[in-house]
Amino acid sequence: MKIDLHTHSTASDGTQSPSDLVAEAKAAGLGMIALTDHDTTAGWEEAVGAAHREGIRLVRGIEISCSRAYRSIHLLGYLPNPDDPRLAIELARARDSRVGRMDRMVQRMAADGIPITVREVRAQVAPGATLGRPHLADALVANGVVATRDEAFRDLLHDGSKYYVGHYAPDPVAAIKLVRGAGGVPVLAHPFAMRMASVSDEMVEEFAEAGLAGLEAHHRDHEPEEVERALRLAERHKLVVTGSSDYHGTGKLNRLGENTTKPREWSRIVEQSRGVKVIEP
Repeated sequence: MKIDLHTHSTASDGTQSPSDLVAEAKAAGLGMIALTDHDTTAGWEEAVGAAHREGIRLVRGIEISCSRAYRSIHLLGYLPNPDDPRLAIELARARDSRVGRMDRMVQRMAADGIPITVREVRAQVAPGATLGRPHLADALVANGVVATRDEAFRDLLHDGSKYYVGHYAPDPVAAIKLVRGAGGVPVLAHPFAMRMASVSDEMVEEFAEAGLAGLEAHHRDHEPEEVERALRLAERHKLVVTGSSDYHGTGKLNRLGENTTKPREWSRIVEQSRGVKVIEP
């Protein structure tokens, strides 16, 4: 069975609805897919219905945006209970902070004469979706400022841009404990993708001691030496090894199923979960 444990829908910054995403996963030959939108479970219900229709296993998950010493660190949480109050409050806080952050980014761009408004950005966001820079990128594309999302991030929206504004993000250790507290299983997403601010070996050890379950080793933003590094660290700390596409539809070049997780590694995740169940076909 082919397993892809990292995808995004229009509930955050993907370009396909949860239903369309699940249908495409089925067409791509996947037997199991995880929906892991940023800081939200808003796409779960629609994805569940689609999984039943398509006859594909669905893992309900989230991707929590974290921060440590100016490092952006992303944590995947698999099968957490969305009604856990501490997790729900933290996710809501993160989503709310993104609204004011976007207002400030748009103001900075407008002050420089870039034709963009908050209304135009929000027109790119599906109802209830987590607001993010990709939506600003899409608005810039719609206004003819740039040709693609990639160009927008390269020239205007990267972390070092004068238009960049941060948003609230919990420390990774706190997020790991929140996911565990909600019965979920925390896995570090693409830990070495950011060359200048990647996760250190010492941080992986710290996170493992706090309850981290695994590392997303196989990811298109990891060079071969970084994959090997992740495998060594996973073995050292007895962590699960995953592989995923980090699919965003047309928002990124990533393809569904381009990296996958071995069934035996998935079994190790399920053994640790006590939140929601996998949706079976």
